[in-house]
Amino acid sequence: MTIKVCIFDAYGTLFDVTAAARTAAEQPGQGKLAEVWPTLAADWRAKQLEYSWLRAVTGDYVSFWQVTQDGLDWSMEKAGLDDPELRELLLALYWELAAYREVPMMLATLKAKGLSCAILSNGSPDMLEGAVDHSGIGLYLDDVLSVEDVGIFKPARAVYDMVGARFGCKPDEVLFCSSNGWDAAGAASYGFNTVWVNRMGLPMDRLMAKPTHVLPDLTTIPELV
Repeated sequence: MTIKVCIFDAYGTLFDVTAAARTAAEQPGQGKLAEVWPTLAADWRAKQLEYSWLRAVTGDYVSFWQVTQDGLDWSMEKAGLDDPELRELLLALYWELAAYREVPMMLATLKAKGLSCAILSNGSPDMLEGAVDHSGIGLYLDDVLSVEDVGIFKPARAVYDMVGARFGCKPDEVLFCSSNGWDAAGAASYGFNTVWVNRMGLPMDRLMAKPTHVLPDLTTIPELV
């Protein structure tokens, strides 16, 4: 196996999706949010993903930014947070999600090995640009690929097709990394070598394929190539 390209999911893999709610909860006057932010963050992420899957099935594509707003609105209503200013704060912070601490060094090591590195994400291009710029990892990336170019969310095969179209590589020359078990399964079924970044120690999803590797974080990714 010769890996030429390393592809990363963005949200939950490179960027901490809980950071927006956590950061907002630390600000003055956010006592109510401070009590519920972990649940809000989990609900927000769950609804964001559920809405993307349902829209992929029905063909009713909207941008990931719209899905993100819809997921937040549902989660805030569930938490009893009727606060337009807080909503705007949370959405603004989502554009500035922190990268996990191992990410910059991991990407730098891959680039030093001569590999191409890119993001392949459900995220909208402007959302991804904001997160990449805020985290400072852009210098290690050869491209940032968004599903907006094909109009359907992962794990549709048309999304994974974007990698070969961009880099001229075969599926077995790709190492695909995602913190989402369903995404890792979809990529494995497509033919990529896959890493499930199982940060939460969850059970393996019962899906069409299993990832090649399961890791607790991204630290040792360079050792696989």
